[in-house]
Amino acid sequence: MGAVTGVGLHSGETCRVVLHRDDGPLRFRRGRVEVEACVANVAGTDRAVTLARDGARVSLVEHLLAALRLRGFFAGVVVEASAEELPILDGSAAPWLEAVEALGAPPPPPEPLRVTAPVVVALGASEARAEPGEERLDVAIEFDHPAIGAQRWVGGPADYAGLAAARTFGLLSEADALRARGLVRGASLEHAIVFADDGPLRPLRFPDEPVRHKALDALGDLALLGRPLRAHVTLRRGSHALHHALMSSLLSTRATSRDGGPGEAP
Repeated sequence: MGAVTGVGLHSGETCRVVLHRDDGPLRFRRGRVEVEACVANVAGTDRAVTLARDGARVSLVEHLLAALRLRGFFAGVVVEASAEELPILDGSAAPWLEAVEALGAPPPPPEPLRVTAPVVVALGASEARAEPGEERLDVAIEFDHPAIGAQRWVGGPADYAGLAAARTFGLLSEADALRARGLVRGASLEHAIVFADDGPLRPLRFPDEPVRHKALDALGDLALLGRPLRAHVTLRRGSHALHHALMSSLLSTRATSRDGGPGEAP
């Protein structure tokens, strides 16, 4: 069992999270309701992924899901949360790893979802593509900011550990607009990289930390498939909404299969 306590990025509320080993799918427990971590339960993708079922909600799940994915957990864990928004911690997945490692060895991984033909989705200027091949993420971002600009990260499972410490980021110029929408009420420089007009207000951990965090978000979002994704995944100007659209398309198309199974989605 592992436990973590911290403040929600958007709500500003303190949340205590306890991870338990238990048979069955990955799921979040809010009171007496359990919300499975799956694509069908995605209820929101604005600035964070929100899962919901039977009136229970849990938000900002992507960093914990990424940490679970990094340690090989696709099932066998119940996440008990005392509030609707998980803690932002330092804005990365790294602080979650100790609690995940306290769970011990993960159960055997499920068969991968294998892409057998290209699947492409687009949202405005953003595009996601999954093509046949071994597991790989190719993530590119482009921001009209001199300290960010165009960045790209490419890697496979052997490289994913290098994403864990990459923190979420935002622009100081957008802070007032986000607060007006009721967001980032718990934000501070301890929880994210904030870029002022002339650069980040705190040192970066990596020169390409923004794109690494986008790749980390994608890793956590794709964990909602409940199994590894055997595909070359290319994300251009990615977002939680784009990742969700790609997963929904993968699960509804005949261009995917479980390894060794027929050419159709499970």
